[in-house]
Amino acid sequence: MDERTEQDENRLITERREKLGKLRTAGIAFPNDFRRDAVAGELHAAYDEHTNESLEAEGRVVHVAGRMMSKRVMGKVSFANIQDRSGQIQLFIERDRISPEVYQEFKGWDLGDIVGASGVLFKTKTGELSVRLDKLRLLVKSLRPMPEKWHGITDHELRLRQRYVDLIVNEQSRKIFAMRTELIRFLRSFLDALDFTEVETPMMHPIPGGAIARPFVTHHNALGMDMYLRIAPELYLKRLLVGGIERVYEINRSFRNEGLSTQHNPEFTMLELYQAYGRPEDLIHITQTLIRESARTLLGRAVIDYQGKQYDLEQPFAVTTIEAALRERISGLDDATIRDDEALRGLCRQQGIEVKPEYRAGKLQIELFEKLVEKELEGPIFMTQYPAEVSPLARANDADPFVTDRFELFIAGREIANGFAELNDPEDQAARFHAQAQAKADGDEEAMFFDADYIRALEYGMPPAAGLGIGIDRLVMLLTDSSSIRDVLLFPQMKPEGD
Repeated sequence: MDERTEQDENRLITERREKLGKLRTAGIAFPNDFRRDAVAGELHAAYDEHTNESLEAEGRVVHVAGRMMSKRVMGKVSFANIQDRSGQIQLFIERDRISPEVYQEFKGWDLGDIVGASGVLFKTKTGELSVRLDKLRLLVKSLRPMPEKWHGITDHELRLRQRYVDLIVNEQSRKIFAMRTELIRFLRSFLDALDFTEVETPMMHPIPGGAIARPFVTHHNALGMDMYLRIAPELYLKRLLVGGIERVYEINRSFRNEGLSTQHNPEFTMLELYQAYGRPEDLIHITQTLIRESARTLLGRAVIDYQGKQYDLEQPFAVTTIEAALRERISGLDDATIRDDEALRGLCRQQGIEVKPEYRAGKLQIELFEKLVEKELEGPIFMTQYPAEVSPLARANDADPFVTDRFELFIAGREIANGFAELNDPEDQAARFHAQAQAKADGDEEAMFFDADYIRALEYGMPPAAGLGIGIDRLVMLLTDSSSIRDVLLFPQMKPEGD
């Protein structure tokens, strides 16, 4: 904001505070006794097709309230548009129909003020559904001026920081978050129909687990111990498999102490589910169906447009393996070198990828995959057979223990879902935890801790199972054609103002 604009805003705020002071003196500031009985969207849906004659014959009296978004003062008759949660409706204000004092006060009210109004529905000569007022009241005096021509403002950061203003004036933002709510509602109904049970598990963990990530650390004063904001609910949900809840899911908020980007926010929302006696193939089918049906439900179609490209979710999604994708992308990579530590380390150096001495073939494969392949995966495509080295909770493939029965779904170069056959061998899991603990001791801040209680749970016996995680934020991005995760989070994490 330049200095002149800031001075103008401060002047307007001062004027509005003076108006509020007069309301306080009169004892009528911020009243709370107005009762609304209708909202704009419902009135438009019910009466937009009616003629003025039929409206006058019915004589429907309504009590509406909302934020004043526009007004026109024209002598004996004035107009205003108010906005509520469902949309906007026009108020028709006649000087001789309401009290002269209120009409005069209305002239001094500002855009952004919240008003309550009562009157009869009718249509103007131009055919616009309106409320012919009998009563009008100022309910909330807005102290800050509304942004002018908000749709022309290009300061994206300002819209994110002041989401409350963005939602007032930006219909597209309201639509995005309405679709997000609709998506969550759809996911619940979809999984409930498959006999999954929704649960809630702890957000503060004594031991972080369920994913390879750096956790946030907090402290519990009463217990005198450090705790961690969960990076995933996985280990708690699988404890429930042990307990006999054979189909379980949680729509969860998780936290990872990582950087900010168009795809990453430190706190994010996931759908995570587990199915006893299920296989990865079952969850690939569920994932494909869920993604397709979510598009149909929210958009009315399964062919979607995202950032200038079209993605057909109607057709069966492609499936390939990590090693097949690497062979296709890197010439000369064959059976003799694709699992050779030194050969892969040399390829990483050629691509400018920094690798640690302790990395082995599996980790090196994924480093190359993320650098050379991942962003090129337009999809929708399932990548399968991830190395066991980077999948510490996944079950090794029976025929080839170098890889796991794990898959990830990519659309538009972004990971949308991650699933695998769950490791239920307590001794194998304990060995992998030990390896992760050693990696942490060697300086890997993202490596897992050893979770003795989880091993104890597995020792009671966990049925064979498959699990799935879907990034809700990224799915909303896809369905709303949003380029940044910050556009689909009401209050994304940002640097402090002025930094």
